[in-house]
Amino acid sequence: MDNLITTISDNWLDIIVPIIIFGAALITLLWLRKRALLSLNRIINKSNWPGNRILIHSLKRPSIFWCIIISALLALAASSTTTYWKNIIAKGFWSVFIITFTFALITIINGFSAIILLQYKQHKNVINLVKNILMVIVITIGIFILLDTWAISTTYLLISIIIILIILALVFRDIAPNIIASIQLNTAGQFKVGDYIKIESGEEGYIAATGWRNIELKTLEDNTIIIPNNRLTRSTIVNYGHLLKKASEPFRFNNRMHLTRLTGLKARNLQELADILKNAPDDIVYYHTHHFLEEQYYTVPQLSNDFAVWVDTALGDDILAERLASIGPFDFPGIGALRDRLVGIINEYINTTNNFREAEPGRDFYFMTTVSVIIPTTYVAHDLREFTEALRKISLGSLYFHIFESKLRLGKGLNDFTVWINDDLGEKELADEIARIDPYTYTLEGLRSSLIQRIEKRIK
Repeated sequence: MDNLITTISDNWLDIIVPIIIFGAALITLLWLRKRALLSLNRIINKSNWPGNRILIHSLKRPSIFWCIIISALLALAASSTTTYWKNIIAKGFWSVFIITFTFALITIINGFSAIILLQYKQHKNVINLVKNILMVIVITIGIFILLDTWAISTTYLLISIIIILIILALVFRDIAPNIIASIQLNTAGQFKVGDYIKIESGEEGYIAATGWRNIELKTLEDNTIIIPNNRLTRSTIVNYGHLLKKASEPFRFNNRMHLTRLTGLKARNLQELADILKNAPDDIVYYHTHHFLEEQYYTVPQLSNDFAVWVDTALGDDILAERLASIGPFDFPGIGALRDRLVGIINEYINTTNNFREAEPGRDFYFMTTVSVIIPTTYVAHDLREFTEALRKISLGSLYFHIFESKLRLGKGLNDFTVWINDDLGEKELADEIARIDPYTYTLEGLRSSLIQRIEKRIK
């Protein structure tokens, strides 16, 4: 204890001077720090750019350490410590400074890069990738400076980094193109989760998820398609846009298959035709009117039925044929009303013209019937966009079933599409527009195009 007191009393000047310098320098630097922060705060109050706050937040705490380090270095320089220990201690202080400055710089760069990339509406994956790359670069530079401060050779570190980069390039040679493509896609902002897209190779659906390597598409059939990002950058993509209003109940497209058979009934003249038709089952009347019309709609628009065709071609009576052809099968609430109208026109014509013509042998009218089976398709629509895309793909038979046969089935004079759009989607204006379409003036393909055009106009 006595020796320590003696040492201090003999060297008090060498001890007190560095302490005074350290204290004075620290007080001065802390005061300057406070003034600098106040000035930055005033600048922030005049500017709305969020980067200013990031700068202050990143420098506020580390700057205290820097004030202490600089004060300590000044005190060390004024001390009587040997040059060897001065160098060791100074290197230690500078190492702390380099470490704290590196982490402060990382915080600043991450904050600034996020602000800039968000202004350009970049995807969060792109932002995170840029942040990680910049962080690695800054840390690497900090490590090199730190090693140089202690005069440690960086040759082996450089070699190690090069080897690691080569290994990573080999391991990720298949992944890297997709990652680069992901950055390109996100930078271009071509699409986002929820958009409905169609690729030139034929795949289409809603984007369910995006990643560094690929995107996931959800098809109308509820299947998942995985598409590499690298392939997307080389393809033409049609983006139909965001999600639309969901229907309370999805629309499920159906189709109808027919099995035709002979009934054994036949007619040679108008009277026999009227008598048999008067008592004919509904399925016979359906076949010769609705089913006939369905077949004709595959080619050209034609309002007719088998009875009109037979009267014209077998009996040569174009006047009655025209009257029968003018009957719209779907203008009646049911098959019974349609049958009564057909029989009424034929009987009225017989009574006023006394037409007793008979068909030539072999040209009798053969009554036929059909057995129909409703078959669900794979197409289901939850909104108008899904509905439109499914409408492009369904068969003409399915289209006929939902547009024409539905009027007979629902008994409201409406088609399935109109009912669903109005009741389940609440799109009354569009439903009324579709209900006003006269389907008899179109081929089935023309009708399909007209429906798609009207719905797409509403989507846009």
